[in-house]
Amino acid sequence: MTLERVPLRETPVVAVPALGVVFKLESLQVTGSFKARGAWRRLAALTAGQRARGVVAASAGNHGLGVAHAAGHLGIAATVVVPETAAAVKREGIERRGARVIVDGATYDDAEASARRLASDTGAVFVSPFDDDDVIAGNGGDLADELARQVPDLRRVVCTVGGGGLIGGLGRALSPRGVTVIGAQPFANCAMFESLAAGRAFTTYTGGATIAEGCEGAVCERTFALARDHVDHIVRVDEAAIRRAVAFCYRTAGVVAECTAAVAVAALLEGEVRPADDGTTAVVITGGNIDAALLDSILAT
Repeated sequence: MTLERVPLRETPVVAVPALGVVFKLESLQVTGSFKARGAWRRLAALTAGQRARGVVAASAGNHGLGVAHAAGHLGIAATVVVPETAAAVKREGIERRGARVIVDGATYDDAEASARRLASDTGAVFVSPFDDDDVIAGNGGDLADELARQVPDLRRVVCTVGGGGLIGGLGRALSPRGVTVIGAQPFANCAMFESLAAGRAFTTYTGGATIAEGCEGAVCERTFALARDHVDHIVRVDEAAIRRAVAFCYRTAGVVAECTAAVAVAALLEGEVRPADDGTTAVVITGGNIDAALLDSILAT
């Protein structure tokens, strides 16, 4: 499946001299997030019978936008269950694209449990934001191929980690090419970091509150295995560093980055990750869907 045949766009790579890296601006994807890639792959692969049953997704917001976008193009009825922490701009965007939004649960894991029950009760297809081979191939693999074409001397990629679909797909595609893949998570909610440290997947996980709501929740066995086998390491940053990174992206790089995306930038600003010495380091700006009031509050401090 090539990007020319699907309702997605090739996103730009821009130099950020202040950090000595380039940004891969998935914030400029059609839904404002990389999640559109995996959602399209998954829904496009459904059979006619599955499409007729409709889909149900659980999402912190961006996966839901991707599912709604793909479902609209394919004529599939879609319902997205989001937690209370989902940004208003994301909930509204899902509805504008024609999907039904249900707010249920204090955390992402609560929303996923609700979505799985709904899919089971209605016969709809559940579409996971990370525990799915098509989603991983789209979100990580397709993005990796595109980035490698754009940056011939690519040596390091840094990205934010939530459930692990993005970093797992990036690692599987890029580590055989000699590219180091590094993840970043908030101290408050870092299931993949803790899973790798413990040597087992935390498929249930209770973390603390974080401004980077896309990092909330557990991982799954398949993304844990991919991270274990193909990811160099994962670092952590605190909440204040994430806010500083959002402000840096806006003021210095001219990029609107949501808090989840800014986690990876914070890792560089805090010195937890350094650019590669022998080639280009790319930071994936995973999304730009930030509520205006939150951005204003960050920039005002």
